[in-house]
Amino acid sequence: MYTPPHDSFTFPETADIETSSEDYARRFASTVGDWFLRVQEHATLQMLPPGDGATILDVGGGHGQLTDAFLRQGYGVTVLGSAESCRQRIQHLLDDRRCTFHVGNLLELPYPDRAFDVVVSYRLLPHVTQWQALVAELTRVARRVVVVDYPTLYSFNIMTPLLFRLKKRVEGNTRPYTLFKEQDLVTVFQTHRFQQTQRYAEFFLPMALHRLLKAPKWSSVAEQLCRICGLSPLFGSPVILRLEREGD
Repeated sequence: MYTPPHDSFTFPETADIETSSEDYARRFASTVGDWFLRVQEHATLQMLPPGDGATILDVGGGHGQLTDAFLRQGYGVTVLGSAESCRQRIQHLLDDRRCTFHVGNLLELPYPDRAFDVVVSYRLLPHVTQWQALVAELTRVARRVVVVDYPTLYSFNIMTPLLFRLKKRVEGNTRPYTLFKEQDLVTVFQTHRFQQTQRYAEFFLPMALHRLLKAPKWSSVAEQLCRICGLSPLFGSPVILRLEREGD
């Protein structure tokens, strides 16, 4: 059962407050941003089990990027944020009682073991310092499947330290983030008895470049060619991972 936190309590990880803000949402308020979200939505829905009343916990999902898509597929959706402000982007859905929102500690999720069929967490792993502890909680409360996204080191992201100022100029409010080696991430999931079953690398070319070009149709063609050539699966980013509990 969910227990509301004390109003004055400050949690150790609150990276989702920024990604749930209107300022962050403006990064996707364009034709290119809309294309980014459509690619993400399509890839994610392909990885999920059928809706039919299955439950999803979206940890750090106050950005609302996937909430509508989950609801359209028939999932029962709960969003957890680390502050009340994280509900702002999905308030219209809460007002209509279409989903549920809770405030809680990202590193001590306020739910019993295996409370949700699926646990999703996007735009979060690279921005928390205690990401191993976050993984432990995602797997603890997931009955069947965990889906996360992350920026991979083996992509144009490797140049981020050199190009960060340019990226910030193009994207406006970008922030530093952790780049992952996929095997390091998968190994931590394996310690909690979750195995990788699917992956999808979204974009071979840097997202900042697509934003600079402002031509989603041409960007889409370019990315399709990169995928056909085998570049995207090897060097694309961010990567969406689907992990499944062993033995289930």
